[in-house]
Amino acid sequence: MGNQNKKQTIITSIPFQNLKDLPIPLDKSQCLLHKQEILICGGNNERACYSYHTLKNEYKFICEYPKNVELFGHCVVKLMDNNKDSNEITLLSFGGCEYAKRHTLIMKYVSVWNNDNKMNQSKKYNQWIPFKDNNNNIIHIGRDEDDYFRVRAVIGGSNNNLLFIAYYPKNISVFDLNTFKWIKHYTFQNNTSCHCFISKLENRQIIMKTNNKNYEMILFSDNIIFSIKYNEDNNNFQCEQIHDCNNIAKFKNCAYVRINDNILFFGGNDGYVISKSIYKYSIHENILTIFDLTLHIPLYNCFGILNEDNTYIHIIGGNNFKRDKISIHMKTKVSDWRNSSQLVIFFFNICIYIYFFFCDQTYIVLKLINSQIMKYNLLFNIGFEF
Repeated sequence: MGNQNKKQTIITSIPFQNLKDLPIPLDKSQCLLHKQEILICGGNNERACYSYHTLKNEYKFICEYPKNVELFGHCVVKLMDNNKDSNEITLLSFGGCEYAKRHTLIMKYVSVWNNDNKMNQSKKYNQWIPFKDNNNNIIHIGRDEDDYFRVRAVIGGSNNNLLFIAYYPKNISVFDLNTFKWIKHYTFQNNTSCHCFISKLENRQIIMKTNNKNYEMILFSDNIIFSIKYNEDNNNFQCEQIHDCNNIAKFKNCAYVRINDNILFFGGNDGYVISKSIYKYSIHENILTIFDLTLHIPLYNCFGILNEDNTYIHIIGGNNFKRDKISIHMKTKVSDWRNSSQLVIFFFNICIYIYFFFCDQTYIVLKLINSQIMKYNLLFNIGFEF
């Protein structure tokens, strides 16, 4: 009864705030979070790297990739460090294909907003340098035959020492960051280009070491969603196709962010149509939804990232409907997406589409499995667990 007195605010306007434009137009950029900074590490044919301060709404130049590096769908990850209070982080950048020279570089980053000029100007920091092993040998991530255009990667494993790399046309490889050696190459049945690749664990779980030798990931490739399990003991993959979203959602060239159990997707394209749509996928419930609200322009090849306290989603760069590279930077409140109306699409053993609307705080979920109606669930006080 107490819930009847609660009011639900339905967001009807587009909840995006334009921020200061990027210093240069960027698409296919790679961004990482470091405290109150968003580190923007180059983009398609753009070698410049910047730090964006989320409180100051200002940018500062960090460095450029070396002149011999060609960026064409590269990947940047933050190497694991259990010391959250550290002022230094290490970034790993790699990429390349037959059209772009391969690179494997690291950067030890300290904040360019720090007043310690000696540290900022030191050659030890804020410069891309070759990735080397403990014996000072240069390490290359990527074999001659590997196509790392739009490569995606996550770091995981029981000791956070395994680099899982998903890349075109249908490959996933495992590189041990402790031994600097490949330990597994696996081939999918389906293509894996232009995709979202994430750990099933939440960020706080990834940081903690675990005795669990089974590591789970989710891969979104075009219109197919895969569940991937890797067992460290037997060095084997198990892959299961859990959704085929053909003609409904194209997870291609879109921005995406992980918020607890949910992944939000912004924009994208399917090779022809450039999208303004925003989707949400619930990992636990295995449910895909589309929001009534959209981006205010069609956008693809953009990047999505959360701020430090997970209150805002930042959308950075991309290409517009004319396919021009643009310098857009906008943010939206995570809380706004809890109350915005949405259309729900279910996919179970076969592809079935169900459409219904929120009504106050209650809606009915109709579950169908193998075309048979199994049961009805009445859910109250529905809301995202962001």
